[in-house]
Amino acid sequence: MSGFMGGSQRRMAFGAIVTASVLGLSACGSVSGGGGPQASDELPDTIKVVSINPTTGVVAFAGEAANKGYELAIKEINEQDYLEGTTIEIDYVDTKSEPQTAAQEMTKATAGGEVSAVFGSVSSNEAVAMSPLAEQRQMPTIYTQAGSDGVVVGDYTYRATPLMREYYPLLKQYIEETGAQSLGIIYTEATPTLQDIGSNTLPAMAEELGIEITASVGTQATTQDFSAPISQVLGSEPDLVSVLLVGAANPTAMTQLRQAGYDGPVLGNSGASAGNLDPAGEAGNGMVWAADFNYQMSATSSQEFVEAYNEEFGEDPLNYAAEAYDAAWFLARSLKEAQSADRESVKDAMATVAEESFDGALGEGLTWVDNDLQVPGVVIEYSTDGEILLYEGEPAAAE
Repeated sequence: MSGFMGGSQRRMAFGAIVTASVLGLSACGSVSGGGGPQASDELPDTIKVVSINPTTGVVAFAGEAANKGYELAIKEINEQDYLEGTTIEIDYVDTKSEPQTAAQEMTKATAGGEVSAVFGSVSSNEAVAMSPLAEQRQMPTIYTQAGSDGVVVGDYTYRATPLMREYYPLLKQYIEETGAQSLGIIYTEATPTLQDIGSNTLPAMAEELGIEITASVGTQATTQDFSAPISQVLGSEPDLVSVLLVGAANPTAMTQLRQAGYDGPVLGNSGASAGNLDPAGEAGNGMVWAADFNYQMSATSSQEFVEAYNEEFGEDPLNYAAEAYDAAWFLARSLKEAQSADRESVKDAMATVAEESFDGALGEGLTWVDNDLQVPGVVIEYSTDGEILLYEGEPAAAE
């Protein structure tokens, strides 16, 4: 899903984290000075980058998959000698799914003079704590996921994942095919992304399709039993139900939804992927969601990535890995354009490289708009026999 963690009730705390981090940086050097490797008209032998991602905690499944995408891309970049004598070295730092830790690790990366770029957290809460530091210290930072506002905040921050609200409307075709005339929504208020889908994007889609919203229930981050919101929604007698939750909450809600007697299709989100829905067993069948990637995509560039990933890791890639793979190659192209590891030069080169479309793991004709990557997208249905690719969106360049 685009943007993990979150919650407006915690934004003030995160703001305090960011403020404290910036003040800490001020004490050890000017926050307006970029630092990093010295400007040069040629690339050094080694360029150091850091992945600051959760590999433990509630969204570890996404952070771990992203790191595999970075690992594969950087291996390819180095083995192909893409930077002509320069190799990229990457360190992996665990945020523990904690915004404060993410901010602290960004502070470390920016304060030193060795790191040229950062791959930012998949978590929205962590990302919004990191981005002000990235801009203040002029650190080129490329995120994946992290789909809330406050992540892409200036020239140094990019996101190699489209906002979910930009590709979620791919589900309109599926909704029309169900023939539904009414919709009940359950969404978590714990993540800005899913709160936005549940309270804005999905209702707007329903209005466009002439579908009535019979009930819309927000749940808290601490909710473990969804029987009450399910009862409220089903009591409104909708034709179709949407369940927008994070990770492991999905199988719980789907099991309880089926136990409550609803046996129709369910609109979900990509947070149900990565095996998260498997504990529900057959109760998970029929959940459908839009995503920016699936290993069954038809694009040649996508299949080349899938083949390479399978060869490297012996498994099919998740969308988090595909996003990271494209992010790493975007950085490599920018480094080649810059012919320098200096942060300011890399930032300028990223802006130049982002002006052109490219083919990548996420599909063909990929483009950047306001530092956000735009992709065709796909619609997926969960099945205990394996995810089913229902249909694909059109490449942005073809629209």
